[in-house]
Amino acid sequence: AAKPPTVYRALDFLERQGFVHRIESLNAYVACKRVGETHSAAFLICDCCGATREVAPFSSKNIGALFAGSGYEINALTVEARGLCAACQ
Repeated sequence: AAKPPTVYRALDFLERQGFVHRIESLNAYVACKRVGETHSAAFLICDCCGATREVAPFSSKNIGALFAGSGYEINALTVEARGLCAACQ
């Protein structure tokens, strides 16, 4: 059986390769729906059933414009939106 440090190293590797995303608020990992593309991640998370869906985020051009002049160079962006899915409404 793999020990926790081995699993977390594997998840870290998969995240760096773009195969998974980490959802901070859930302390969970989900498979990337857009493998092979460099992109920011955006997720819709249902507060009732926990369903999580990856959606197309802002374009990289819009993200750059949003943070222009901040003095930061943005390397990664993850958006987590919480609410109720269609089934739970």
